[in-house]
Parts: sequence; C-alpha cells; structure tokens
Amino acid sequence: MKNISNLNISNRTRSVAFNGLLAALALTLSAVELMLPPIPLMPPGAKLGLSNIITMYAASQVGLIPALCIAVIKGLFAGITRGATAMMMSLSGGVLSTFITWALLHLKKNPFGLIGLGVAGALSHNAAQLLVAMLLTTPAVIYYLPFLIIFGVIFGIITGLVLRVIMPLLGKFIIE
Repeated sequence: MKNISNLNISNRTRSVAFNGLLAALALTLSAVELMLPPIPLMPPGAKLGLSNIITMYAASQVGLIPALCIAVIKGLFAGITRGATAMMMSLSGGVLSTFITWALLHLKKNPFGLIGLGVAGALSHNAAQLLVAMLLTTPAVIYYLPFLIIFGVIFGIITGLVLRVIMPLLGKFIIE
C-alpha cells in the first residue's frame, strides 16, 4: 500500500482527485439519506445531514472554495433527484452552513470544537432553508422553527461526533 502523497503525481492532480472523492462521498451520503424513512416529528423533507459531514471536513481540511464546490454539487444533485425546490433549499442551506463552518474554524481561538461546529452548521443550514421555504411558500412555515432548532442541535451533535471519528481516517487517505 502506498500513501497518496508518495505517488509521482502533481499536488494539483492529487488535490483535484481528493476533492472529487469527497464530492462523490457527499453524494453517496445524500443518496443514502433519500432511502431512509422519514423521522417522526421532523418537518417534511428534513434530512439527517450526513453529507454535511463531508462539507465540514472539506471546510476544515481543504479550504472554503472546495467545500463550497461540494455544497453546490450536492445542491445540483438535490435538483436532479428531487426537483427545483429541493435544489434551492439544498443550495441555500449548504452554502451558508459551509461558509459558517469555515468562518468558525478560522477564528483565532475556536471555542466550538467539532461538535459545536456540527451544531452551528446544522442550525445555519436550517435557517437558510427556512428562509427559502418562507419565500417560496408562506411565512407560516416559521412554525417549523422549534422543530428545526431541536433536531438541528441533535443532528448537529451527531454530525460533529461522526466528523471527529472520521477526520483522522480521511487524513490518512490511502490508495492501493
């Protein structure tokens, strides 16, 4: 087994390949989420946010632009698989949460840790999606806010914990 950094390829090629793998992993997690049954008490269309683990990882390890590209790819995937409304919701939530995660990671003293980042990412994702839902439908969707906060905190903690586990694994990316 060879470590990818020992191969005779340029850093640019390695970076593009790694970012492509991250995007593919994010899309795979999005597809898995589509197969899961709805979670009781969750607003219609709400998901766990598993693919956001990858954008959080990208924001922390490879930079803002690649992380935003992954968020946009995920949004386009939502558009292809679930329609224009899902695409707008995914793009708004994904782009805002990726930017918020990246910004919090780059504070001089980051008091949040990965779990706090997961919660901040989930809450900002939900806030952006709620705003888009209000613009597309009716301001009455604001009544989803308590549910979005509760589940945003719960699933933000889960994504932060999962990120804490997989961060070292992705950092040691190995190729046969």
